[in-house]
Amino acid sequence: MGGERARLTSLYGGLLLLAGALLTGVVYFLVKEGLYSSISVAMTTAVPAQRLEDLPAATTTNPLWAQTVPASPGPVAPGTTVPARGLAVARTLSDAAESAALERLLTVSLLVLAAYAVVSIVLAWWMAGRVLRPVAVITETARRLSGENLHERIALDAPPGELKRLADTFDGMLGRMERLVSAQQRFAANAAHELRTPVAVQRAAAEIGLAGDPGPERVARIREKLIEVADASERTIEGLLLLASCDQGLQERRPVALHEVAGRAVEALAAEAAERGVDVVTDARPLTVLGDAVLLDRLAHNLVANAVRHNVPGGRVEVRTGPQGIAVTNTGPVVPADTVPLLFEPFRRLSARTQAPGEGVGLGLSIVESIARAHDATATATANAEGGGLTVRVCFTP
Repeated sequence: MGGERARLTSLYGGLLLLAGALLTGVVYFLVKEGLYSSISVAMTTAVPAQRLEDLPAATTTNPLWAQTVPASPGPVAPGTTVPARGLAVARTLSDAAESAALERLLTVSLLVLAAYAVVSIVLAWWMAGRVLRPVAVITETARRLSGENLHERIALDAPPGELKRLADTFDGMLGRMERLVSAQQRFAANAAHELRTPVAVQRAAAEIGLAGDPGPERVARIREKLIEVADASERTIEGLLLLASCDQGLQERRPVALHEVAGRAVEALAAEAAERGVDVVTDARPLTVLGDAVLLDRLAHNLVANAVRHNVPGGRVEVRTGPQGIAVTNTGPVVPADTVPLLFEPFRRLSARTQAPGEGVGLGLSIVESIARAHDATATATANAEGGGLTVRVCFTP
């Protein structure tokens, strides 16, 4: 900050000093060019030629009477003849007056220029401080920030300009960082909870279920329970790894027929939909996007699986593809509008977890959003006005 202010002070002060020096030089040049003529006119007007005839004759020892002719003798009254010695006196006096006036002008100009330089440096230092004050505020705020006070903002009170836009941009970045840090903290807490739950279940099953001398049937039930919990833990870890890989972006993009991918996802979940009494309808219009075939298959599978599982008996699921992207609409429980955006966060559910088989871990829409973001697409959801449920859309850029 001090270095920048010193550099701005040098720049502003140098420019002001240069302007002052140029102004002084121009004034000195213009005065010098016209000063002799002005003095000659004034002297020949004030000293009549007739009085000059009474002056002593010129001598070689008196330079005042040198027989010279001035370059600009000045006006003389009509019919009056000015002797050469009078003209020499006028020229000599004019030269002496001009020299004295120019010397005085130069001395005064240099003194004024020196004072002007000091004032310029002071003003430049003050101006540089005023200009850099918002930068100092931004620097101090950035130095103070940590994970505990990301809610602070610069809120610069200044007229519109580059520094105002910089401060507002910094405030916007702080807001995004605050939301990101909050989301990461919630993610870490939820992931720890989700991973701790199966471990606790496994420990309880081993300590309680296998205590004493359990019979073969009891051992078989405990075995099935442990395998089920292990499968749930494996799905959770797989989902977390998939989220991490999607956040790293795509290494390679190839054309993928998304309408065919959606059709395969519907076929894969047809048995589960029939078991739950959910009718799945498909409107597959051609849609080809550049991306990763495995990730897009997972995206379509998650969309259809969520729509089938978070539904009601006798419900309906519509899967549509077209030039705008893929949209999946399902009936089901009524979703509050303010809860819809939260469903894209990891481990978020509309209702509390019940540990029921096939319930899922709450990563479905999070994975959908992550895969969409990796493909430069946007995933949005809206609550249905009639019949409950959601409509989730993934729109790909052309």
